[in-house]
Amino acid sequence: MTSPATTTPAPGLAVGLGLRPGRPAEHILAVLDAAFPVGRIACLATIDRRAGEPGLCRAAERLGVPLLGFDAAQLANVQVPNSSSRVMEVFGIPGVAEAAALLAGSGPLLVPRRVVSGVVIAAAATRGAEEITGVVG
Repeated sequence: MTSPATTTPAPGLAVGLGLRPGRPAEHILAVLDAAFPVGRIACLATIDRRAGEPGLCRAAERLGVPLLGFDAAQLANVQVPNSSSRVMEVFGIPGVAEAAALLAGSGPLLVPRRVVSGVVIAAAATRGAEEITGVVG
């Protein structure tokens, strides 16, 4: 896992993820491929408690991108358009995927929270990502 303070994502998409423990890298990569078939993923981001998940770490490694973990307090300070009652129940915050994407990115939310095969995804722009096409919305 990479520290958010020391990593600036390359141009592309900052993809926020919410997932249950134990998801294999192959499943995560298939979700990302389905959701962003031609979009360049610059980094993955999630809550710090999930950033150490082996499948997520392997997925980031295979994509060649940093994996950023944010604590609940950081995520709670981000206004998200689509809060999750489940995330509020489990972590006490409105959401993980959108908040993590916005914290990791440098631009607006391009893909709002959605569930793809049991993985919650969202994406925000990083430098120059506003011009990326091919994001499945």
